[in-house]
Amino acid sequence: MITGTIVNYYFHCKTQMWLHYHKINLEDNSEDVRIGKVLHEISETKVDEVSFEGIKVDKITKDYVVEVKKSDSDIEAGKWQLLYYLYILKQKGVEKKGRLEVFEKNKQDKKRFVIELTEENEMKLLEILDDIEKILRSDTPLKPKFEGKCRKCAYYEYCFL
Repeated sequence: MITGTIVNYYFHCKTQMWLHYHKINLEDNSEDVRIGKVLHEISETKVDEVSFEGIKVDKITKDYVVEVKKSDSDIEAGKWQLLYYLYILKQKGVEKKGRLEVFEKNKQDKKRFVIELTEENEMKLLEILDDIEKILRSDTPLKPKFEGKCRKCAYYEYCFL
């Protein structure tokens, strides 16, 4: 099953996406993953997760589906994750806007981005979901491409050592 995390990883790293989907989870030892979990637990940023069909949305308000991220390092991945949630909800007859809330490192302010599931975004999302399914059906992960962000990744040793 495709989840919002899978859509996020598609933009972040397709190797990580494949490994995560196939239950090769190395994130339990990741400091960044722990920070993200703590962010969801502290009172000022408390989120009221809503789960349905294997999907966990950080918060749903009267007007918005809210996704919370600990940094602005990969806004594009967060945007498409949120668009995926909006698409799934639309299939259920619930149409809302999305709000991506990003907590910047070393700052107390947060950035907010309003995201809408336009017809153009929906068509692009369907292409992305099709590509995700093709990659996930593969017997092996895509060969990783080294980027600077890889050094902090929980899968770094798996991919490069």
